[in-house]
Amino acid sequence: MTELPRKAAARTARLAALPLGYAGRQAMGFGKRLGGKPADAVLSEVQQRTAEQLFRTLGELKGGAMKFGQALSVLESALPEDVAAPYREHLTALQDSAPPMPTATVRQQLATHLGEDWKDRLVWLDGAPTAAASIGQVHRGRWVDHAGETEDERDVAVKVQYPGAGEALLGDLRQIARVARGVAPVFPGLDIKPLVAELQARAADELDYHLEAEAQAAYAEAFEGDAHIVVPPVVAVGEEVLVTEWMESPHSLAHLIREGTQEERDHYGELFVRFLFEGPRRTGMLHADPHPGNFRVLPAPDGGLGRLGVLDFGAVARLEEGGMPAATGRLMRIALDADEESLVAGLREEGFIKDRIEVDPALVLAYLAPFVEPAAQDEFTFTREWMREQFERVNDPRAETFTLATKLNLPTSYLLIHRTWLGAIGLLSQLGATAPFREIMEESLPGFAD
Repeated sequence: MTELPRKAAARTARLAALPLGYAGRQAMGFGKRLGGKPADAVLSEVQQRTAEQLFRTLGELKGGAMKFGQALSVLESALPEDVAAPYREHLTALQDSAPPMPTATVRQQLATHLGEDWKDRLVWLDGAPTAAASIGQVHRGRWVDHAGETEDERDVAVKVQYPGAGEALLGDLRQIARVARGVAPVFPGLDIKPLVAELQARAADELDYHLEAEAQAAYAEAFEGDAHIVVPPVVAVGEEVLVTEWMESPHSLAHLIREGTQEERDHYGELFVRFLFEGPRRTGMLHADPHPGNFRVLPAPDGGLGRLGVLDFGAVARLEEGGMPAATGRLMRIALDADEESLVAGLREEGFIKDRIEVDPALVLAYLAPFVEPAAQDEFTFTREWMREQFERVNDPRAETFTLATKLNLPTSYLLIHRTWLGAIGLLSQLGATAPFREIMEESLPGFAD
């Protein structure tokens, strides 16, 4: 595809065809089984072809379709291995790339949102994008600042929103919500509807580049000169164009997931955890898009392990308390101390257990204990196997804790925090990283060390 498809009918038809394609391949697979082909071989073939169609369609349509696919890609580590294996290549491919938009369209967007004189400041622009994502793509350029006595020239990243991205994003998410039941068989056990609902809730914020610039500028100031984290400063912003300083990086965490050494996985995984917890403490905001493509490897001058660069501040939770809720750390500490009664009392106070809902305190502790397991040790190794075990445990209808889960409530103020933490744990599990999780929480999570 060379441009963002905008006609609602055409986009809807392609998304609606996804479950039909799955059903058709299932029927063909049944015929092959009747013909004597082994069932497991047929299932693998159906899954592989379904993955190809699903993620090719999501990537080409961009907008909400690709945003949905990228959200799923982070949760890949929770899927059973026999399901995940055929999809992994197609899932992780969405973490770094997407088809580009034409150069003429890019220039038109620059003129509209930076002014007709944009070439006076953006004196060079690479015609090919360096990255493409769900609602925009990034080009490398060179920016000249004429404001001072001397003309300051620097390399910049120019993020350009696809024309019609807002319409496509919201339309796609509405359609995906409608066909969620049909897409669900591709990901057995994942509850698709809440994921789509959460994406819909924050779509408007992601389309607002002024809001994104505000968040990125705050993070850049908070982490200026930091020994571990780099956030590029904002240079200029328009309604659908965002210009930031260029950050030289050979690859993202998606590359390390595919072929990084264990030393790299551990080092950059630890930096990712430190950023996740330290960001809210310094800025009062939570970077809420833990997608591997948003985190860049910045090697040291000698080529060794270096710093972690962070991009894309379109999805940010502006925290009500000016940081992570102190109750989060306090409740995790209570769970680690195995204080059943205090845990239930604290969960009630925060709205996780509603009035008149009766629960067994011992069962609540058993249900939550694995979620705080990473903080129970000096170092914890996140693995796909561990993530899968937790996913299967909370989704097993035969387990006592399955009924308990239906009694728990997730307060609105915790929705984005919960999704971010889930995505972050998924990313760490894909990396297979070992990190001093407890030490980092003691340093940066309010209430945990109290």
